[in-house]
Amino acid sequence: MNLMSKTSLRIAVLISGGGTTLHNLLQFQSQVDCCFETTLVISSSPNAGGMAFAKDANIPCHIVKKEKNDAGELFSETIFSLCRQHDIQLVVMGGFLKHLMIPDDFADRVINIHPSLIPAFSGQGFYGDRVHQAVLDYGCKVSGCTVHFVDNQFDHGPIISQQTVDVVEGDDAQQLQKRIFAQECHLYPRVVQAFALGDVKREGRWVWITLPDSK
Repeated sequence: MNLMSKTSLRIAVLISGGGTTLHNLLQFQSQVDCCFETTLVISSSPNAGGMAFAKDANIPCHIVKKEKNDAGELFSETIFSLCRQHDIQLVVMGGFLKHLMIPDDFADRVINIHPSLIPAFSGQGFYGDRVHQAVLDYGCKVSGCTVHFVDNQFDHGPIISQQTVDVVEGDDAQQLQKRIFAQECHLYPRVVQAFALGDVKREGRWVWITLPDSK
């Protein structure tokens, strides 16, 4: 099936921290031929620095905290209720560290980017420098980033697109992270643009995507 065949795609960005991915998407969005618009930001933390980017861009920003006694149902429903209220067509996770349960009406409408080549070095507990250190400890020659659909398991949904990055002799986790993040900044907004242009098709776990030309 073809996915998201509308232009001027309304997206929500979910954050938990500094909002570097949100900032990158907003920069891409400023291009004349961008076909998506960030119309909602949701943070899982009241201290997330990324909320400043939303404020500067006059984007509605909501804080949704996961309470200790919540198994996830209320947290997830609150987030997706906000998305429905704002007529969100695609939910884009940007450094969002909380587990979500995806309701049926948002199936194939939630995506995430992970800083490794899924299925390697992915799943619960693999985030931030933990991922890159694990890559180095294993002696991998390449790593990279993966954009994937989100389902109800950590880093499990079908892969949409991947970009490889060479591991260089002498790398530490921070150096590898920096080069991978540069590729994330290049890949992620182009994937969102492809959704807006209707250039994403999924059948089972197979996803075909036509990425727009690089700028």
